[in-house]
Amino acid sequence: MHTVDHTTNLIELKNVSFGFTAHDTVIRDVTLAVHRGDYLGIIGPNGGGKTTLLKVMLGLLKPTKGTVRLFGKDISKFHQWSKIGYVPQKASAFDPNFPVTVEEVVAMGTYARRGLFHRTTRADRSKVHQALEHVDMLEYRHRLAGDLSGGQQQRIFIARALAGDPEIILLDEPTVGVDVSTQEQFYHLLKKLNHELDLTLVLVSHELEVVARETTEIASINNTLVYYRTPEELAKSGGLELAYGKSLKHVRATHHKHA
Repeated sequence: MHTVDHTTNLIELKNVSFGFTAHDTVIRDVTLAVHRGDYLGIIGPNGGGKTTLLKVMLGLLKPTKGTVRLFGKDISKFHQWSKIGYVPQKASAFDPNFPVTVEEVVAMGTYARRGLFHRTTRADRSKVHQALEHVDMLEYRHRLAGDLSGGQQQRIFIARALAGDPEIILLDEPTVGVDVSTQEQFYHLLKKLNHELDLTLVLVSHELEVVARETTEIASINNTLVYYRTPEELAKSGGLELAYGKSLKHVRATHHKHA
């Protein structure tokens, strides 16, 4: 049975601020913890700092103030990057004419663990096949990635992250440009990974109702962070208005916590 361990923080931000210049603070005094087993949704308006927050968590941006800890270590001393998977915005926006197979794309996920210039091992190939099975794409392994639909490409980039054997995956707006039916299938896949593999997930999305329905916890950000433990608390407290700076209808969510 899936559990969330609130005593173990995989990612911890304390009083974190970031700005590209001294006069341009994108996020301000953010304190947030991602627990083992969480499925955290991060919501907020365009330009509110969602992607910036994710990049700070990943060490892609260095905070101008505050501390970031990954798996209990200060990010400056953290080196076990294979524990963290990342699916960026528009991950599938690559040249469709580039001759790379699905299997080869997913194998790239093993590089963080074994190094870029090492030969692929039998164990690596086994990880690749397992990852493709988890996203129901094993039968496509010899197909060219550019020939797949947008939804199928999404799945192979999830598989690429899984091939590194991570404990947490961070996803930045993974369903942009994909039709509603494919989005539903994708979110069902994420929930399955969270529940069946006990994989911790952090999802940045603008899709409020989806995030409220799918995730176990929500953080709303608009330069500063208003954090709520559950989607129900967000809907009841007016947190959407705080995040978006305008009146919005309450999220109508059917949400079930899993013990």
